[in-house]
Amino acid sequence: MDVIFWGSLLRVIQATVEAAPTILVGLVVAGIFHRLVGRDSVRRLFGVGSWRGLPQAWAIGMLLPVCSLGVIPIARELRKTGIAGGVILAFAMTAPLFNPLSLLYGLTLSEPFVIFAFAMCSLLVVTVVGALWDRIFPNSSHDEELDAHVPYGWKRMAAVGVSACRELAGPTGVYILIGLLGVALLSAVLPPGGLQLAVEHDDPWAPLTMAFIAVPAFATPMLAMSQLGSMFSHANSVGAGFALLALGAGMNVGLIAWMFRGYGFVKAATWMVILFAVVVGLSYAVEEPLHPHDVEPAGHSHAFDIYCSPFHHHSTNPYGMFISAIEQNIRIDQLYSAAGLGLVLVCGCVLQIADRGRRVERWLERSPAVSSSGSRRFDFVVPGKVVGGVALVGLIAFSILGCYAYYPPKDDAFADMSKLNVTVVASSISGNRQEAEHFIPVIDDYTRRMQVGVYLREGELSRYRRMKAKVYLDKLELLEHELAHDDDPEGVRKLAWSVDLAYRRMRQAYNVQ
Repeated sequence: MDVIFWGSLLRVIQATVEAAPTILVGLVVAGIFHRLVGRDSVRRLFGVGSWRGLPQAWAIGMLLPVCSLGVIPIARELRKTGIAGGVILAFAMTAPLFNPLSLLYGLTLSEPFVIFAFAMCSLLVVTVVGALWDRIFPNSSHDEELDAHVPYGWKRMAAVGVSACRELAGPTGVYILIGLLGVALLSAVLPPGGLQLAVEHDDPWAPLTMAFIAVPAFATPMLAMSQLGSMFSHANSVGAGFALLALGAGMNVGLIAWMFRGYGFVKAATWMVILFAVVVGLSYAVEEPLHPHDVEPAGHSHAFDIYCSPFHHHSTNPYGMFISAIEQNIRIDQLYSAAGLGLVLVCGCVLQIADRGRRVERWLERSPAVSSSGSRRFDFVVPGKVVGGVALVGLIAFSILGCYAYYPPKDDAFADMSKLNVTVVASSISGNRQEAEHFIPVIDDYTRRMQVGVYLREGELSRYRRMKAKVYLDKLELLEHELAHDDDPEGVRKLAWSVDLAYRRMRQAYNVQ
């Protein structure tokens, strides 16, 4: 029982820190829509009353860096403005699939045509499902009385923060918690490595199996892209990959709970049935056309170990392993974003407890007294939709600039990778398997980020460089498999030296001295 508890708690914490930045973005965007953009401008942005509603929702969702948890506050805000349910649900499912960061990541992990095909399939999914759902339930829009206008000035910006804090401490926080509980449930049910053989190309049930597993298996856009890249490099099921992207990154049980609460059982169940039918149908349709026939199947995959229990049932010290995993796997940047999310939650809870009458909002909405000296020379009004538009464009621009920070130049990447490679090789040879198994996924991620950095700065990534990186990553996976399943020290040493040789050849291919 201790193993299940500590393992599930670890998976929940890992999912929370991974999702924290995109949840914060979702809260800010919802606050901008609520306090700066306004009902009428939001409705125009999403093409209410025209045929452009679903395609525009797809396009806007493609640009915003949010996950399926971070999209919940935005979906709730869109519902308040009276937008049709099909458009809202289409946006809520599209926004977590792609963003500038994950799109660049995906372009280097698999063939660009595959990523383009998946993007077009996602457009087809949301268009077909949204149009059918709106046809069946034409009166799904729902108007709510919105808060009063906030006067021009710094109070509007403060109102966005207050809105975000209250949203996280309210129903949105509950739905996010439900989504995280789905992760805990999956970890409790699946044993360690339980999905290693579930996504093989020759398994006709692979897309359907992944469709059912993907919903509670919450994945950020970056994690989903990383898993897609691993599936393509191992010639796993392409259909299962699309099901993972559409349902694992695009949905979670918290978002589904909001759908059932907001639209009722019949409407939400109808959406889920149509969605599953379209996604599974497309998954089987793309299986053969997009399968990489020039890649030899690996026969297994470690890409989905993150959804399974992290500890074996015979583990004697699960608490100690939990603490060790937290110390080793949580990065400092993740801690900062998680701390920011925690601060927003605390502020929201204080507001909910100490200000049930919403006195803070009424004070922010109160117009300031007019000065007897009249307007100042440089005091001019910027329309709310302009401020909101600039803020949204700024979020998109920030995500693009973040690409250059998240994906480092190759020289900087190789400086860190060299240290990690030495650590992996040395610890494998010396018999320190725990250290080697810990750092293999780290250097795997560095290698993939390095490739994106080269693509971003040089505009291309040659096939020769791709192959050298693939050889190195394959060697790393073989070493990881050997460390986990075999007791042959001599075989581990030989594989460790082959990993080092593959690394030096990859380094030469990227022209790094």
